[in-house]
Amino acid sequence: MTASSHSDSVVVLFGATAGAYGAKLGSDERELILLVWQVVDLHSKKVGTLHKCLVKADNLELSDQCQEVTGLTPEGLSKAEPLDQVLQQFSQLVSSDLKALGRNSYTFCTDGQLLVRQVLHPEASKKNLLLSDSFYSFYDLRKEFHNCYPNSASLKDQTIQSMAEYIGFAIDETEEDFGVWQVKAMVAIIFNMLSDTCVSDHTFTDPETVKYKYETGPCSKSETVDSETVIRARGLPWQSSDQDIARFFKGLNIAKGGVALCLNAQGRRNGEALVRFVNSEQKDLALERHKHHMGSRYIEVYKATGEEFLKIAGGTSNEVAQFLSKENQVIIRMRGLPFTATPEDVLGFLGPECPVTGGKEGLLFVKYPDGRPTGDAFVLFACEEYAQNALKKHKEILGKRYIELFRSTAAEVQQVLNRYMSTPLIPTLPTPIIPVIPPPYTIAAGNIRDCVRLRGLPYTAGIDDILEFMGDATVDIKPHGVHMVLNQQGRPSGDAFIQMKSSDRAFLVAQKCHKKMMKDRYVEVFQCSGEEMNFVLMGGTLNRSGLSPPPCLSPPAYTAFQTAAAAMLPAEAALYQSQALLPPSRTQQASAAAAVAATPAVTYYPAQAAQLYMNYTAYYPSPPVSPTTVGYIAAPPAAVAAAASAAHTPMLPQPGALVRMQGLPYNAGMKEILSFFQGYQYAPDDYSGLVQLSDQSRSVLQAPKEWVCL
Repeated sequence: MTASSHSDSVVVLFGATAGAYGAKLGSDERELILLVWQVVDLHSKKVGTLHKCLVKADNLELSDQCQEVTGLTPEGLSKAEPLDQVLQQFSQLVSSDLKALGRNSYTFCTDGQLLVRQVLHPEASKKNLLLSDSFYSFYDLRKEFHNCYPNSASLKDQTIQSMAEYIGFAIDETEEDFGVWQVKAMVAIIFNMLSDTCVSDHTFTDPETVKYKYETGPCSKSETVDSETVIRARGLPWQSSDQDIARFFKGLNIAKGGVALCLNAQGRRNGEALVRFVNSEQKDLALERHKHHMGSRYIEVYKATGEEFLKIAGGTSNEVAQFLSKENQVIIRMRGLPFTATPEDVLGFLGPECPVTGGKEGLLFVKYPDGRPTGDAFVLFACEEYAQNALKKHKEILGKRYIELFRSTAAEVQQVLNRYMSTPLIPTLPTPIIPVIPPPYTIAAGNIRDCVRLRGLPYTAGIDDILEFMGDATVDIKPHGVHMVLNQQGRPSGDAFIQMKSSDRAFLVAQKCHKKMMKDRYVEVFQCSGEEMNFVLMGGTLNRSGLSPPPCLSPPAYTAFQTAAAAMLPAEAALYQSQALLPPSRTQQASAAAAVAATPAVTYYPAQAAQLYMNYTAYYPSPPVSPTTVGYIAAPPAAVAAAASAAHTPMLPQPGALVRMQGLPYNAGMKEILSFFQGYQYAPDDYSGLVQLSDQSRSVLQAPKEWVCL
């Protein structure tokens, strides 16, 4: 039997889960345990048999509220049938009742939207059950009742009891089983709405609908996006696609092109997404899925704004709009392409087993504003089969590079293009630069294994916690030798590096502290070298598979970088202020600390990290901190000036600012640079602040001409 929006019959449906009841139905992700229904002929006002069916859940544990309200027990449910078999019985019984009434189509009628949208669809999706078409449209009795009786209670205050009381229908909950009296009351309410007592002749002709599948599509920055329709989902698996997110919100109607996966500073997915729904009602239901699970991970759901969605998903490029105009296409992102790769190279790499839609027109290369390739491209495929064939080529070689392939979305296309096309001519630093002095200590390099890596730190852990964790070994930490690794949001990543006075001390610490508890977590401690520490602090990875260099540098360039770093920027350029990274105040620990404590407390970044920060921002170290200077704050100008004077080191004008200019014409001189900054205040009559980088620096940076302006 089929369900129709203009059917002559409705199936009054009521259900309950093993958890919350009423307005919170489905919000706790508990399974369905009860279905009660009855067929109603809207024309003859006849009814079929009232059916009540228990459903055996995978988890038979019932909440206290559930047992109290429903009267059901785990023992009784253990004898019931699972959901897939109950749905088969439901279909057969409804078909039989409709035949007895002389009807052949029906539409569900439920008490509100929660049973269909928040219980049946999400649970069927998780259990990979295919629901019939009848579950994709239904009448919301509360809305129908309010339309029929405008003077009744507001929608959010409507209940079966309040609607029954309004029409004068008496309910005796003690005489009927749970679920049975609700369905009988709903049938009575429907008959009353069809009678002459209704303000107008009410007809059931405009049902609620549930989208069969998520529709992809582009979004323009000129669109108006209502903030009451947008949410932010956090904690997503990095490999999740827009279809995975749509499945998580199964039962709710997402707007066309309404899933925008967020990217970090590297252009990689950061586990967050902005989702736009068709109306605020759907958004409110989505917020009730806070901490529901996608696989084994729980997903956090928060409110977001339309501006945030447009920032991620909106685009203005005609080229992108034309690329995304082909609907119902599967989008694959290719990353790591050689800069010399042509459309023919990409098509040849994909091969005949995964034909690209439109050939070259189905390729979109991502470029910088000056036309240089970024190594990224997006590809359109007409069907899932072709896309799957393409994904099998993940990490295969094109030229001399392996290529990464991922599922992508229209919003990700817009976001990647927006990011590259809006790259400023002068990269901005994350925080203001303070007056500087040469750093008294530098991050170690080399292969001597005199460092330890702490992995798995609580995210709330600070410098104090690390020093307490180290215990007596803190006396063997080099001054300014504690480096906490932060993620792209500036939050602790759970990793830290500590420079010890010798490799022997590092070995002893790793042996003593490995898997020792810090708060409620055990922390892994590994011995490593200064070179390995630098790799991670600057964005590389260090794991069982070995070292991977920072993504902004190829391995050959990194080798050159280590030897030429000093020539790339003045030492002063490595000093930054970052209040967000300063640890809380702490009492000085030992009298032996007095000598080091007298050193001016200046926050700084290593010169290497400062140079890399302009190209790579996903990871960066905290200010180096030693146990003798834990409670430090940024030194006042007088102290900084005194320290600089003592060191006989030239200083930046106060306050100073440092920017780097990249891509200058070869014939650009001081006059052109000053003209470029017209309208901005720079050090008057002090053009010595313009520092041209050496040829050695340019060879590392691979730029034709660069200047550092102080």
